[in-house]
Amino acid sequence: MTEDIPSVENLSGTGIPIRGNDIDTDQIIPARFMKVVTFDGLGEFAFFDQRFESATPPESRDGDGEAVVADDEQKDHPMNEARYQDASIMVVNNNFGCGSSREHAPQALMRWGIDALIGESFAEIFAGNCLALGIPTVTAEPEDVRDLQNWVEEYPDAEIDVDVAAETVHFDDRTISVSVDEGQRKALVEGIWDTTALMKSNQQAIADTAANLPYVGGD
Repeated sequence: MTEDIPSVENLSGTGIPIRGNDIDTDQIIPARFMKVVTFDGLGEFAFFDQRFESATPPESRDGDGEAVVADDEQKDHPMNEARYQDASIMVVNNNFGCGSSREHAPQALMRWGIDALIGESFAEIFAGNCLALGIPTVTAEPEDVRDLQNWVEEYPDAEIDVDVAAETVHFDDRTISVSVDEGQRKALVEGIWDTTALMKSNQQAIADTAANLPYVGGD
């Protein structure tokens, strides 16, 4: 683990179930909200079209700068429910994050409060974008995922423990086996998932290597 990059060996938190197969990145963050200079504030637009009647974000904001949406504009969606507002572990189904390669999708989930995802399967590029943020995407058998989603709905305040290193998830009185891509597991556990930070911490080594390359001119 480098000094600046935290190891992600295990995580604990309450869950939020997002049901459905083939949930794509346009559902996670609609393209019209991607015209931003930074990723700050994307969390309020996560699953926007599934959560709200209006196609445009609300203009009114509370004292904390958060968007204020009238109750009659809200659709029936887990992310609108009070019992899931502190959730940090999202439990999803098959082929989550398919579609485009937009990194805004995991950025929006992270800024909403998600630290880890448990699902049946994830789109490869989406999982890679999650890894770049230090967010594990662990996979489990479909029946285990459904059991976990049902349990979260019944016990929204109960914690889920995700052990990335041991590839297990513990909830209630159960421990289920999960799979973590070996490259992802190694990067998270060893604290080498943030490639930008790695490059910054090795600037001198990079400069020394570049200076010794015959095709890098000094003039």
